[in-house]
Amino acid sequence: MKTIIANQQLDEERALYNLKNTEVKNCVFAGPADGESALKEARGVTVNDCDFSLKYPLWHAERFEVLHSRMDETTRAPLWYAKRGLLERCTINGIKAVRECYDITINKCRIVSPEFGWKNRKLRIIDSEIESEYLLFESRDMEIDRLRMKGKYSFQYVKNVHIRDSVLDTKDAFWHAKNVTVENSVLSGEYLAWFCDGLTFVNCEITGTQPLCYCKNLKLINCTMEGVDLAFEYSDVDADIRGNAVSIKNPKSGVITVDSVGEIIWDDAVMDCKGKVIVRSSQ
Repeated sequence: MKTIIANQQLDEERALYNLKNTEVKNCVFAGPADGESALKEARGVTVNDCDFSLKYPLWHAERFEVLHSRMDETTRAPLWYAKRGLLERCTINGIKAVRECYDITINKCRIVSPEFGWKNRKLRIIDSEIESEYLLFESRDMEIDRLRMKGKYSFQYVKNVHIRDSVLDTKDAFWHAKNVTVENSVLSGEYLAWFCDGLTFVNCEITGTQPLCYCKNLKLINCTMEGVDLAFEYSDVDADIRGNAVSIKNPKSGVITVDSVGEIIWDDAVMDCKGKVIVRSSQ
């Protein structure tokens, strides 16, 4: 049985430091003392229906759950260096949330957090909404399902990622990413996935200017592209594309099969480009 701490307001420095095997219910972490690190080094703790307005509440926590709770914009950097945790049905508005953590699940959460999710391993995001600049920078070994995100510069330098059934409204996404698969998803934005290696899109809808340049081992399987221009420059690519591309420019190698294309540009290349473009409408 867990010890229960309920219906308290806590604002002291390290108010519940090194707490073990406890359920914290209906508590408010706020007040004039403005203390930091309320639940630092917690172990086996469940936080249920609590409100946070203080900095750094869950650093170095392990085997924890945060349920039906709210972290406002003053809850700066709420979760760093934590392991084996669950965030479920939470609202998080603090900057720099979830950094350098391991084995964290985020389920049914709503998050507005600049610089969210940096340098994590084994992160799972399920049925959640996230708004963030520089989303998930240098994180790896991630499973993402039903994410609805809006931001800039997302998924840069990520590795070993599987994304399903998601809507990604972003620019400069997946730059320098390695070993990433995106399935049944919608991606809109500028300059998608430059310099990536081992990126695969399956049954995806892609819009935006100048996508998928300087890529290695790039695959598009039964994807739809609309309104894209100057696509695939200097990329090694195998692509089966529905819809119309405004222009395709200087693919380095591989075969691109597309319903229609406004222009295929072979011009001013700085490297040997031998990619093949097959247009279904001309067959």
